[in-house]
Amino acid sequence: MGVNGIGGIFFRAKDPEALSDWYKTNFGIGLDEHGLWNQASGPTVFMPFPNDTDYFAGDKQWMINLRVDDLDGLLQNLRAAGIETITNPEWNTPETGRFARVYDPEGNAVELWEPPQ
Repeated sequence: MGVNGIGGIFFRAKDPEALSDWYKTNFGIGLDEHGLWNQASGPTVFMPFPNDTDYFAGDKQWMINLRVDDLDGLLQNLRAAGIETITNPEWNTPETGRFARVYDPEGNAVELWEPPQ
């Protein structure tokens, strides 16, 4: 008996309905009326960072990381939708995979992660 996965991600939003729609439209997170999202199984990183990290904004307590299977295709779709994407070759390694970032309409960083094959 023990924990077998993350059961939810909860955060404050100025406009929860609009932000939910943004995540559904741009990432295909098909939230139902109860906020449920049945996701594919796979690795999840659970890692507290030092308080003074510069890995994400100092005024934020969290950053969501979404696992993707086609980072290039998703980035192309996001750019076509007018969403700024950020990539940095230094973020990518054969051991950890490839990464990109976007910001949701409320300024929260969203890290996109394509694990190594």
